Amino acid sequence: MVCKFSDIAKAPTDLINDDYCSKVSLKCKKSAGPVAVTIDTTRAPAGSLSSKIGTKFSYAGLSFDKAQLESDGGQTLETSLTPAPGLKLSFKGSKGADLGADYKKGNFCGTAKLDVKDLSKISSSACLGLKGGVVVGGDAAYSIKGKSFASFNVGASYSKGNLLAAVTTSDKLSTVNLSMLYKVKPDISLASCTTHSSAKKVDVVAVGGIYKASFGDLKAKCGSDGVVSACLIKEVAPKVKVTACGSIAGTDKSTFKYGLGVTI
Repeated sequence: MVCKFSDIAKAPTDLINDDYCSKVSLKCKKSAGPVAVTIDTTRAPAGSLSSKIGTKFSYAGLSFDKAQLESDGGQTLETSLTPAPGLKLSFKGSKGADLGADYKKGNFCGTAKLDVKDLSKISSSACLGLKGGVVVGGDAAYSIKGKSFASFNVGASYSKGNLLAAVTTSDKLSTVNLSMLYKVKPDISLASCTTHSSAKKVDVVAVGGIYKASFGDLKAKCGSDGVVSACLIKEVAPKVKVTACGSIAGTDKSTFKYGLGVTI
């Protein structure tokens, strides 16, 4: 199934980036009738606590996907509406404000977004699914104030069996990013992300993997900066997930960091 252009390399990048943390946090989710409430609390190294309170619900066909208040006074509002099959209109407001439109039909997926706060930028993307597990696409952003293209990139992905490979560009086609995911076994997957440019032919961003064991999901990765990270994700009770993480740069014990996340 075709995806958004921004998600063309989602599977390998999520395996490498998601779940790793270096903070202590507690996230509580509770449904109050048709309204879902989330309280996300994080403990700073100094010991102070900061919380975010959010909710999501639908009313009269309008979905409030996120209405959130943060401890520093920040506010976030995300809403969406589906006026026709395959078409989704959205609004996202925080420090900025964007109006968006997503359209998906058959093997085509397109997006458009307009900055309505400063009217400074408009962006769009398109993705097309082809036969044989191939997806191609591109995106572009136009600066209204600068009257020029702020960015433009292309990409493609290929999936067959246990292999998924995605190639995307960045920095106006000057850098090529290669992301790969391979399922060695149903419970073992490996992923890698590399960048290639005229300045540096090969730069290994990170390599990692996941092992879905009986005691939980064990993930590990090594970045180009020499930092080795590992985490264990386990459901200790129904709807209670614990994530324990640790990272260290080489053999320097002073660089060791840990994180613990609990989701209820």
